[in-house]
Amino acid sequence: MPRREVLQELNLWPVWRLRVASPLPSDVAGEVTLSPDMPVNRRESILSMEWDELRQAVSGCTDCRLHETRSQAVFGIGDEQADWMLVGEGPGAEEDKQGEPFVGQAGKLLDNMLAAISLKRGRNVYIANTVKCRPPANRNPEPDEVAACEPYLTRQIALVRPKLIIALGKVAAQRLLETDQTIASLRGKLHQAEGIPLIVTYHPAYLLRSLPDKAKAWEDLCFAVRTMQGLQSTAQIAS
Repeated sequence: MPRREVLQELNLWPVWRLRVASPLPSDVAGEVTLSPDMPVNRRESILSMEWDELRQAVSGCTDCRLHETRSQAVFGIGDEQADWMLVGEGPGAEEDKQGEPFVGQAGKLLDNMLAAISLKRGRNVYIANTVKCRPPANRNPEPDEVAACEPYLTRQIALVRPKLIIALGKVAAQRLLETDQTIASLRGKLHQAEGIPLIVTYHPAYLLRSLPDKAKAWEDLCFAVRTMQGLQSTAQIAS
């Protein structure tokens, strides 16, 4: 789909004309890590796993109550050496059925958002969630559930080694940045998580309910593109 048509579908035309070549902001937050209440040896084991072993561990995980009501764990999908990594909240009903993150209407919107910045699911993009099992009735995951999944997501980030992480929504942003700040206060700034630059934007499911904030999400995507351009330029100079 041509970019103009994609942006019209997202109700973002003509805001695509925002500049996409500004310098990186200088206010980068410090690196933050999370230390869940989990036996050290188990966490260390997870943090040393390779892809196949990690995938099996997630599939059979019973570390929190969410496994009791899931159809299947939703591991993640995409390019395992991607420059871009997107992190959402947790599986919904369709994700729980299909075993893939971001399907259904929210997934279609995410795919359109990616297309608007010349990206595509599975091509230089890896998508994962904060928790790997669906919370009942699509409620927000509880802190202990987020903590139980923390080493899985941490290991995914370490294995992918993306150049940039985009946190989709409050749950992902607060988990990755270990903060209770609001989306509004976190947007528009370059943060770091696991030593990797991170940008915060709205979750696609929220945007389906709040159409006016699609323009703000587009601003975040333009910021992400500028950030990636800066990172790539820096890498080229260094090499």
